[in-house]
Amino acid sequence: MSEYVGPVAAEMRARLEAAFAPQVLEIHDDSEKHRGHGGYREGGESHFNVTLVSAAFAGQSRVARHRAVHAALGADLMEKIHALALNLSDKP
Repeated sequence: MSEYVGPVAAEMRARLEAAFAPQVLEIHDDSEKHRGHGGYREGGESHFNVTLVSAAFAGQSRVARHRAVHAALGADLMEKIHALALNLSDKP
């Protein structure tokens, strides 16, 4: 799993930083692990694993946190992503 800085990942980072002012934000491209599986695209940027720690998540349920991230990323960006694993917390 490696930190990825392609255009989709860069846009994800910009939108998540703007929405959550995170203490921790790690975006990893896991696409290569899914080569030959559904949704895989040559060149990556189809499967991501995101770790995000933000005080903005305080008091929110797991579902509410996931919804907030999806809303912050927006439908236009989400349709470019086949799989998104989220590890979200309000404390490091």
